[in-house]
Order: sequence, then C-alpha cells, then structure tokens
Amino acid sequence: MLDRRFILENIELVENNCRDRGVVVDVRKLADLEHQRRSLQTEAEEANRQANAASKAIGKAANEPERELRKEEGRQLRAKKDGLHAEVEALEAQIRKIQSRVPNLSHPNAPVGADDAANLELKQGKTPVPSFNFDPKDHVELGDALDLFDFDAGGKVAGHGFYYLKNEAVLLELALQQFVMRMLIERNFTPIITPDLARTEILQGVGFIPRGPETQIYSIADSDLNLIATAEITLGGMYSDTILEREQLPIRMCGLSHCYRTEAGAAGRASRGLYRVHQFTKVEMFAFTHPEDSEKTLGEFCDIECEIFDTLGIPFRVVDTATGDLGGPAYRKFDLEAWMPGRGEAGAFGEVTSTSNCTDYQARRLGIRFKNRGEKGTHFVHTLNGTAIAISRALIAILENYQQSDGSVRVPDALQNYVGHEVIKPRP
Repeated sequence: MLDRRFILENIELVENNCRDRGVVVDVRKLADLEHQRRSLQTEAEEANRQANAASKAIGKAANEPERELRKEEGRQLRAKKDGLHAEVEALEAQIRKIQSRVPNLSHPNAPVGADDAANLELKQGKTPVPSFNFDPKDHVELGDALDLFDFDAGGKVAGHGFYYLKNEAVLLELALQQFVMRMLIERNFTPIITPDLARTEILQGVGFIPRGPETQIYSIADSDLNLIATAEITLGGMYSDTILEREQLPIRMCGLSHCYRTEAGAAGRASRGLYRVHQFTKVEMFAFTHPEDSEKTLGEFCDIECEIFDTLGIPFRVVDTATGDLGGPAYRKFDLEAWMPGRGEAGAFGEVTSTSNCTDYQARRLGIRFKNRGEKGTHFVHTLNGTAIAISRALIAILENYQQSDGSVRVPDALQNYVGHEVIKPRP
C-alpha cells in the first residue's frame, strides 16, 4: 500500500492517480479520519499522562480523603484513556480499509486510459506473423483433430472451464516447463515449486481480493486458505515480516505452480478453449530488489519474456499497459501479446505474459524490509513479478502458429528434444 503520510501530503496527486486507474477511493475521507485519529491519540496520551500523575500523587496525599480523591481521579482518567484508545483503534481500522484500496502510483510514462484499448505498442518480436496458404484453424479445432484436449470430460468432472490435456499436449506442457526453467536457472533464478494454497493475509498483502463479489479467487470454506491465482502470491509471501540484509538483494526466484481463477464474466469466442480457464500451470519470475534497481529489473524481466517467445518462434508484440488496466499493486506493467491465428475472425494478438514493477507497494503490506550495514533504520524492498510462461496460452500460440496444411502441427525446434517429436500428426 502507499505510505499514509505520503497520501496525506499528496492528496491531489493520489486522487488523480485513482481517477486515471479507474479506482473509486475516498482519499479525503481517509485524510479526515487520520486527522481525527491523531487528535484522539494525543488526547489518549494526555489522559494517560494525567492518570500516571494521579497515581504518583496518591502516595503524597496528606490524608485518607485526599488519597481516595486521587484514586478516583486516576480511575476516571484511565477509563477515559481506554475509551479514547478504543476510538483510535476503530478509526485505525476504517483508515486501513480505505488505505488498502488505494492503488500504487503509476509510472509517468504509462499510457493513461481506462482499459487495454489504451495500451501502447512498444515493439514486436523477431518472428513475423505467419501467412498461410490455407484457412488456419483455431487451437480447439486442432486439439480435437489431434486428440490433445478433452473439454467435455473436464466439464463433466469439474465444471465448465476445466479440461484434460492428452497425448502430445502433455509432452508440450512438460517441455515448456523444462525449457523455461532451464533458461531461468542459467540467469541466476532459484527454481521453486510453491504451494497451491495461501492464507488470506498473504493474498491481501500481495494485493489480491480473496473474498467478496469482485474476487477471482477460489477460497476454501471454513478456512483462511485460498487456491492461488499465481505463484506471485506464494513467492511474495515467502519473506513476509522479514528484514533482509542489503547484501542479500536481489533475490530472484522462478516458481512453478498451478494457478486457479474463477474468471468471472469471461465469455465469447476470443475466450474459448484454453484462453480463459479455471486451472493452468505457470512459471513465474519474482524478485526482491533494492529500490534503485527495480526499473532496470523490470526491463530485464521483459527481455527474458521476449527471449522465450523469440526462441519458441512465436510472433508477438510488447505493450506498455494503460493505467486503467494495471491492477492495484503495479507501478508499471508490460504485457507480451502473442499472435494467435485462430483468435477472432482473422487472427489477433492475445496476452500471454505480463511483467510488473510493484515498487514498495507489496513490501509495505507484507512487511518486507532490508537494512544497510551499519545503519539502524530499515527500508522497504521493491518487488517485481513476471510470467515466464503460462502453459495454456503458450499452447494456443504454438498450435495455431505451427499448424500445417495437412492438419499436423510442427513442434518448435527449442522443444523437440523434450517432446521427442518434430511433428504432431493426426491419428489414423
């Protein structure tokens, strides 16, 4: 979350940022409540001082009536202090509720706009958009013909939005995991397989809404546990309430996990098949950095995502994400959108990865700090996340871009050793 003092000293800036991001938060109410809290806190401290003075005066009283008078005065002052403290705590709860909804600031270069229509294209990948001499199929048609998915069985067993991967689709998923993990290990990321569950307080610290009508999170009944939507949650939570040494930074991790999302409201042809599903596998990059290094790390994460899809031979573009599409914790976010020939009427770009610099927004909520050697004070780290590969959407891009006129699909060169095939052919 944003620092409370910063909010009070920059009310107009914070209000304008909320407007640009399409978030309705009563910042001025927060300021009013904070002023009330400070005033009551001062009163409570004064009542406590007076109560202590009354207690000391008991021993100096000249007679019993005066001692009883001092005792009664102390009781009244302590009752006043306790009442004021209760009011202070109630105001603090209201303030934190509002404060938690204030989004991070936005990078000055982030395009201002309500949604992804305002995203700004920054560059395209090395692989050109394919030109087919036949009518390309979408991944659902290809999967049916090649016996790679079973959406009907997934729906029967777990409901709409779940699916089975079969045959070479399984090999492709495992290949993508190995390919990406090895690339990241070579770049000094620590590989981690994370839990698929996290406590509500960790989700809230990372910036997710685990309960309520707007949530995209599956929560476990009669428990404070939730299925994670991304390993960003579990990787960020690893160091909650921790003070790190400056020399430990940066900490770079790549987490493999399943991801679960309700995808409420998602519908339409562009979302069919594997594009919006309730469960998928993802490799997530995550870093804790010194504040001076976070912008550079964001660029590095984006470059790694580009290298992954360039190596896979997938056409893509990188967009600077508009303020209204950033999400609460992100200061700046780059999305990588792969070309999907079967998307829409004539093919379209679809998001496959994103990377965000969350500055100290998550660290402040999670209590993750660092200290410099020889200094008494501590500082909040900066956190960054980036999708190395979201398997379901990567499968879409591979199948649709590598399809051939005979209905087969060529396996990208980078994955052939893992898959054991050069071509996925229709079964007899």
